[in-house]
Amino acid sequence: MKPISIAALALLLAQGLAAQDTTHAAAPAAAPAAPAAPAAPAAPAASVSVVEAVVARSVVDRVPQDTGTAFPMDVGQVVLWTKVSGATAATAIHHVWFHGDTQVGDVELAVGGSPWRTWSKKTVPADWTGAWHVEVRDAAGTVLKRIDFTVGQ
Repeated sequence: MKPISIAALALLLAQGLAAQDTTHAAAPAAAPAAPAAPAAPAAPAASVSVVEAVVARSVVDRVPQDTGTAFPMDVGQVVLWTKVSGATAATAIHHVWFHGDTQVGDVELAVGGSPWRTWSKKTVPADWTGAWHVEVRDAAGTVLKRIDFTVGQ
């Protein structure tokens, strides 16, 4: 058993060294090229568009329930349901929640294709009445849509 383990270890080390040698032998310009690959998904993110976005009390079977623009002060929680198009796998969007002008949440949501439905929830304390809004942003931070609603008014 030990000769097999030593042979396997030697094989792993040889492969690891080969990988290190390949990376080390690469021109310095090759190292920045690897981080540039993740930037490619940012290009499809720019083509993401919001088809529909609504604030609701809940989501059942991926469908928003009790949608509206005004909710009672005891609502407890609201949901922003969003349908996007133009996305590819490995794209993300953000739901950025605001009470008045104060940011109170930022939820990153994975988008797996087009069209795609996704949602985030926000707990609403009873004393946080007044104007609210949620911004749907792409991975680069560009605001794709803004949804305004009120609580307790």
